Amino acid sequence: MLEVKNLTKVYPNGTQALTNVSFTVPDGEFLAVIGLSGSGKSTLLRCINRLIDPTSGQIIWNGQDVTAAKGSELRHIRRHIGMVFQQFNLVKRSSVMVNVLSGRLGYVNSLPSLFGIWSKEDRKLAMAAMETVGITDKAEERADALSGGQQQRVGIARALMQEPTLMLADEPVASLDPVLAHSILQYLEMLNKNRGTTVICSLHFLDLVQRYATHVIALKDGVKVFEGSPQEINRARFKEIYGVEAQEVKATMADS
Repeated sequence: MLEVKNLTKVYPNGTQALTNVSFTVPDGEFLAVIGLSGSGKSTLLRCINRLIDPTSGQIIWNGQDVTAAKGSELRHIRRHIGMVFQQFNLVKRSSVMVNVLSGRLGYVNSLPSLFGIWSKEDRKLAMAAMETVGITDKAEERADALSGGQQQRVGIARALMQEPTLMLADEPVASLDPVLAHSILQYLEMLNKNRGTTVICSLHFLDLVQRYATHVIALKDGVKVFEGSPQEINRARFKEIYGVEAQEVKATMADS
């Protein structure tokens, strides 16, 4: 179980990204985090795995205080928290295999890996991860030769190398067309349903939220303004989350 308690993040420039955000994520949940750009979604996900440090509040995961963890304890926690990024964050000139293997760095001696020396077990695990997302035929291709959807599948395979029990996905389909967006979210759904992996995924589009999420929280200007099931986001809630302008656009699209 993940518990987020009164999480606040203020950046050095004074930007208040999160304000007293609290929620609980049971094991096996597919939680969607929604809100406009700048609402604090990415900051929230990056605080959960300590890519950035919160200003105050607590993040408790399986009884461990992530916010207080340091050194080897933090590294051990991060081993089991996968992360998928909006911009893929791949080493573009390296092969797909090398990018996927990099997800194993938290488990291996760093010196051999710097020289591309990996065990047979790690390579076998990498092939299994690539097979899960359907890219084994791309193993030796450079990452920058792949399409956006293929690159995001590499990102998921890399995260799978951590054997995560919690998967964070920061706007993983924002730069993809609708068909590719569904294909990527179906992989995350498969991990959630077949492996019991808890998924926390920030998304923009409500149709995707209603299709894949089991629970939703919404942020607006860094404040949690909604928590509930996807089906509870009615017209009034939509206006509260996205504002009057977005409500008017949604109504216009519905009438067209």
